[in-house]
Amino acid sequence: MPRLNDKTCVVTGAARGIGRAIAAAFHAEGAAVVLTDKDIEMGRAAADAIGCRFEPLDVREEADWTRLADHVPRTDVVVNNAGITGFEDGPVAHDPEHADLEDWRAVHRVNLDGTFLGCRYAMGAMKARGTGSIINISSRSGLVGIPMAAAYASSKAAVRNHSKSVALYCAQRGWKIRCNSIHPAAILTPIWEPMLGTGPDRETRMEALVADTPLKRFGLPEEVAAIAVLLASDEATYITGAELSIDGGLLAGSAATPG
Repeated sequence: MPRLNDKTCVVTGAARGIGRAIAAAFHAEGAAVVLTDKDIEMGRAAADAIGCRFEPLDVREEADWTRLADHVPRTDVVVNNAGITGFEDGPVAHDPEHADLEDWRAVHRVNLDGTFLGCRYAMGAMKARGTGSIINISSRSGLVGIPMAAAYASSKAAVRNHSKSVALYCAQRGWKIRCNSIHPAAILTPIWEPMLGTGPDRETRMEALVADTPLKRFGLPEEVAAIAVLLASDEATYITGAELSIDGGLLAGSAATPG
């Protein structure tokens, strides 16, 4: 039997990248998937390709979450995946000294406020049945400092901590609603394409970007999706408040052999 049979799953920011891979994996495991994104054209195309339902959602907007609650009042799994780095429109100062306050707030509004609203929606949609799984996509950057992307690192660290607060809150109320965070490192999604290019040196660039990763390669969106499937399934009913890293061994320490 498919691992997510009879489960309704909402995935945010799922028009591309990790979110789309999670939506596709959930669908393959028998879930009724609600794919959401603020990019309506791309979101609908992704949903059509997967064979699931699409709902427009800008995670920053409380009114959008209220509308989603009206359209999807009951759900079993919510994946808060939507996020930005702050560099989507080109180079911007995001170091602690020069970052502009509005740029800082823009990143937190999507990554942190969006996750807060998503968790709140999830609890409201799950508490009547008293069971469910909330999965928040944080980052390796939420576990270590990133000097030139301070807003992104700060927001993802906050997602990590908020996931634990939600997990404890649900447990205190006797709900079987679990909340966990996933922490990907370098995953090969479209966000990397401007740095990789399409020229003959693409492979060299890729190798350079993962040179400090013990497994010496990028991760794949499908590998993140596999962890999300586990956390969404009834195989993980004793896992809550946990953080799962998928980083090719990057946070394990040094792979170098002492001389």
